[in-house]
Amino acid sequence: MNLEGIEHSVGNTWTLSESALIEAFNLKAAIEFQLKHYEEAKMALMDMPPRTEEELDSVTLHNIALVSMESNPTEGFQKLHYLLQQDSFPPETFANLLLLYISYGYEERAADVLAENFHIHEEYLSEDLFKFLEAVIIRQTSPEEAYQRLDCLAVDFTTKLRKISKMVKDLWQNHNDKEAKEAVVEYDRIVEKYIPVLMQQASIYWERENYPQVRQILEQARETVEDHDVWKMNLAHVFFMEHRKSEDMFCLAISLYEQLVKKNFDNILSMTAVALANLCVSYVLIQHNEEAEILMRKVEKEEELSAYVQPDKKLFHHCIINLAIGTLYCSKGNYEFGVSLVVKSLQKKLDTDTWYYAKRCFLSLIENAARRLITPPDELLYQCLVFLEHCEVYGQNIIAQHEAPLDQHRLHPGQNTVTYEARLMKALILKLMEL
Repeated sequence: MNLEGIEHSVGNTWTLSESALIEAFNLKAAIEFQLKHYEEAKMALMDMPPRTEEELDSVTLHNIALVSMESNPTEGFQKLHYLLQQDSFPPETFANLLLLYISYGYEERAADVLAENFHIHEEYLSEDLFKFLEAVIIRQTSPEEAYQRLDCLAVDFTTKLRKISKMVKDLWQNHNDKEAKEAVVEYDRIVEKYIPVLMQQASIYWERENYPQVRQILEQARETVEDHDVWKMNLAHVFFMEHRKSEDMFCLAISLYEQLVKKNFDNILSMTAVALANLCVSYVLIQHNEEAEILMRKVEKEEELSAYVQPDKKLFHHCIINLAIGTLYCSKGNYEFGVSLVVKSLQKKLDTDTWYYAKRCFLSLIENAARRLITPPDELLYQCLVFLEHCEVYGQNIIAQHEAPLDQHRLHPGQNTVTYEARLMKALILKLMEL
């Protein structure tokens, strides 16, 4: 959120304080954020009476930092770090800063902040959260020890969940509806604390590409979290990655992806593009092309409707699905169809994320041609050249790859563009044509 353009500030007047408007807007923003309605949370904060950043209270500054993380994480980190250095700050600041550092892969920074503020951790961090943070930080140097610590937390959460599950059944049987509902709420609360622990355990082996072990970890938790969307999504990803073992893996992945699609069918764009792309690719690989086409038409229609409501909002779900299918055909050696699908899908959709998928197809073509594994026809190479020339023109202000917000060693601005990478690939293709 940009506060620099405020022309008139109402200031922190007595009238504003008595009106409780700031508290009301902050509460509305917090509720929307909790419901994962991030745009609505941002709008609630923007609807506040205008004040400069220096005039903002700590709660408002904290909330602005949170809603700004997706669009400007560097600024969000700076605001949270600033608040933590003050004499008083919202109680959630410490935990949120640490968790955000971890989510962005800055475990060392999280370790530094935790060490610098160790004297307040008992006041602002629950025991479970503190143990979780310690385990994630240790993971960088000792994954095995981190896994053991996470496993201890997982066992503790699982024990609590089983106990509450039994309690809920007994309460329902005894018609204690009120207490049963309260127990269900507590069950869900513990599940939300357990899921990050489980995913950290799984990610240790995911990074090693040990997918059978990842599947085993997730399957062990089926009893307690099988209805959770995050668990379903990640298990589906594992089945998708294990498809080389058996076609049955695709069927298992499809089953889980379809459950999520059915749940979010009226808001299909709330699902990640990768999940929808994996589902469509799975359909194609088991010869269920019609189901893939139905889903793609649904996504395309939703993007068109969304464009009328929010013309400035960029949506790339349909494009990424096409790119994934194009990549699939390229990986199978059918570069003519794969590249044509990639080129077609990127019309008016060139972006950092879509370029990531597209360039993989062209690099694969160049590599295999250079190794003499394939002999691409001249028409295909000319098609690639024309496409890359267009990328040169329209990619000047599009970064080629996302960089971590706090990294000190950044790519040269002139080299981190789609234009620069398109020129490199174009030069490689021209060399191929000379051979």
